[in-house]
Amino acid sequence: MDDTPATYVLQVAGTLDAHWATWFDGLCMTSEADGTTTLAGPLVDQAALHGVLRKIRDLGLTLLSVERQRVPRSQA
Repeated sequence: MDDTPATYVLQVAGTLDAHWATWFDGLCMTSEADGTTTLAGPLVDQAALHGVLRKIRDLGLTLLSVERQRVPRSQA
């Protein structure tokens, strides 16, 4: 099991209003010029990731991508 801290970058179709930011567990929300929204930030574990994915589903958003970026141990 890999317990290395990670930052996740998720992209969804559509532009989310800024008021949704608190609902996404402190992830940084960025509206992109191509009409998508990027959610990025650290998540403590897979359960937290699944919680964010559930919220994306519950809003009826189309998930375009999920990327896990490892945090170097010196920054963990």
